[in-house]
Amino acid sequence: MIKKSILAVCGLALALTTSAQNAYDAERVIGNELNGTARFVGMGGAMSALGGDISVMGTNPAGIGIFRSNDISASFGFNSTGTESSFNRTSMKEDRTRASFDQLGLVYTYKVGNTTSLRYINFGFNYHKSKNFNRLFSAGGALDGLSQSWQLADEMDYAGMTNASSFDQMLDTNNPYLTYWNQYPVLSMMGATTGVVDWPIGADYLLGWDGMDNNFFSQETGGISEYDFNVAFNIEDRVYIGATLGVYDVNYKRYTSYGENLYGDDGSDIGYYNLDNYYALDGAGVDLKLGVIVRPIEESPFRIGLAIHTPTWYELTESYDATMSSDILAYDDTYSQRLSDYLDPDYLIYDYTTITPWKFNVSAGTTLGNILAVGAEYEFQDYAATKLQDVDGYELGEQYTIEDNLKAVHTFRLGLEARVAEGFSVRAGYNYTSAAFNDDAYSPLTSYRTSTDFNNIKSKNTFTCGLGYRGSVVYADLAYKLDMYNSDFYAFDDLALPTTKVDNSRHQLLLTLGARF
Repeated sequence: MIKKSILAVCGLALALTTSAQNAYDAERVIGNELNGTARFVGMGGAMSALGGDISVMGTNPAGIGIFRSNDISASFGFNSTGTESSFNRTSMKEDRTRASFDQLGLVYTYKVGNTTSLRYINFGFNYHKSKNFNRLFSAGGALDGLSQSWQLADEMDYAGMTNASSFDQMLDTNNPYLTYWNQYPVLSMMGATTGVVDWPIGADYLLGWDGMDNNFFSQETGGISEYDFNVAFNIEDRVYIGATLGVYDVNYKRYTSYGENLYGDDGSDIGYYNLDNYYALDGAGVDLKLGVIVRPIEESPFRIGLAIHTPTWYELTESYDATMSSDILAYDDTYSQRLSDYLDPDYLIYDYTTITPWKFNVSAGTTLGNILAVGAEYEFQDYAATKLQDVDGYELGEQYTIEDNLKAVHTFRLGLEARVAEGFSVRAGYNYTSAAFNDDAYSPLTSYRTSTDFNNIKSKNTFTCGLGYRGSVVYADLAYKLDMYNSDFYAFDDLALPTTKVDNSRHQLLLTLGARF
């Protein structure tokens, strides 16, 4: 092994708590993607003031008050995700296409009267996929001596591994994971038991290896399903008020594989090691959305809207497992450790609560005769206000990573719909969402965490277009959506590690079939 300077300064923030959740886990369940009916998507979701579409109950509940007839619709289509990474002049690509059932909803209208102040009371239900996690990603290239093994060694050193005898005592323990569970990071102990980190004779501290090159692969599946229950009121065809109870179902799985080829003092290949991680997140959440739409000028169709979304209260359960294997020529044997062989499920499953921030939406929209509809809106949510708590309501130890790494997110939406012939319309939309992560965000290695990678997502641009047909009862809409965003990926935390630049894209083709009666 070759002595090198300790570069993982961020590791000084190590907090050996009984939690592993941090800003990256929280960000996963905050916010939502543009999805719903094809008309809603085709107009970029900028319908919070225009209303009259089932999907608006998830942005401004008052928009359901504009309905004057019953409505039922279903939406389905295809999603294609693509990633292209570049690390040290090495590029890798991954693509994945899957069919998706995206929306099912209905609105029931009850007419109170033509001359009463309260004209309609409407009730709605809508299911839609709030987030789609399906994604493949790969990255890798020349490491030029850097290695994940040094992060594992440094973190164990920061945790208090002070001498070689203490290190040998840990290795000689029958089950070091149980004995030293709250003293040293689990991943560092996996490295120690497989020879990925070591305390050689005569060394002053734990050492890692020099990395020749690496390869990272991840596969993510699942999503967040949202079930909205709405009631809305039409007051004199000028003021619309609504409320939506949102119920969320979280189902997320992630598999990652990370490997390094190592080299010795003379530059020769001396072996490799590999780390596989298995992670699952399940749970449910609930929130309340309140909205109002006002038509301030009686003779004008111009409308303004305001909506407030309470924090979403998520009760979540995560489970994980990890395997580390090595074949290093300096040792007489190969090694392999699977965490679940040493720890029972109680150590590998954790229940906790995530409370997302408040969300505020301001919108405006108008129509020009029966020819053109235009909508615009702005949405604000301060991701840094997210809370991580245990089941008893106490703040988790990694709460500081949210305040340090996340920031306020601003979303702008624009959309238009033009009638080009009797019953036929064309649509276009655009969304801009600012970055949720600070430029220097990072994921610290803690007691439970067995992965070191993190991905800092930048701002997102979304372009949409669509077609629509309206008959006397039946209607059909088609929409296309393109999400484009960049991100900075790091396989492990080292100040000298070059950034892996990633181009991300998602294409969605969506068809809605519905009826109004």
